[in-house]
Formats: sequence, structure tokens, C-alpha cells
Amino acid sequence: MLTAVRIDKYLWSVRIYKTRSIATDECKHSHVLINDNYVKPSYNVKVGDKIQIKAPPIIKSYKVIGILDKRVSAVLSTEYITDITPQEEYDKLVLIQNNRKLAFVKHEKGLGRPTKKDRREIDKFKNEL
Repeated sequence: MLTAVRIDKYLWSVRIYKTRSIATDECKHSHVLINDNYVKPSYNVKVGDKIQIKAPPIIKSYKVIGILDKRVSAVLSTEYITDITPQEEYDKLVLIQNNRKLAFVKHEKGLGRPTKKDRREIDKFKNEL
């Protein structure tokens, strides 16, 4: 039975990251914390550790329940890790997503480049002068 495994391998095996190299890069760029400490990819994770992952604009939190070193299906991964991210973090994400949608609403007529109809009217006005 395993008692510890590298953090990059663990994050890949419980399907937090798609590839192990992405998990390694995230550890190197200080996006992974264990028990409130930044860790290297070679850090050994143990049962009971609290993992925090910076995924801007939120910080996701997980609790290690079991150790494994081989990738498992998404259904089985819930037996090894639990999501303990506070609801406020997810609410923050929803708020930001809604604000982005509002930013891309079509602008009112008259803002930005003139339409073809506007251009014809401008040309007609210039020719009359």
C-alpha cells in the first residue's frame, strides 16, 4: 500500500490536470499549495493533506483521502480526493462570467464604425455641400 506519491503524479492521476507535464508546470509556477506552502513537483503528498490550486480568478481546495499513482476514471477519482472549495469561490466565478457576458452585448447604433447605410447618408450629405 502506498503512503506517499509525488504531487504532480497525484494531481494527474485524480484528473485535476489533463497531463502530468501540465501538473509539473503548475507546481513550478507556484500554482499549487499543500497545507498553505508552495511545493515543488517532487513533493510527496500524504493522506489528510489540504491541496490548494490557483486557477484565477478562484482558488480551488481539495482534501486527500487516499493515495494512488495510476490514473483512474473520473468516477473512481472521487474515492481519493474531495473538493472542499468554499461556495463563495464558485459564486465569484459565476459573477465574473456574468460580467463578461454583459461586456459583449452589442453596442448601440451610432457607436463604432458606420454601417453601409450610414456611409451612404454621409456621402450624400458631403455631395450636397
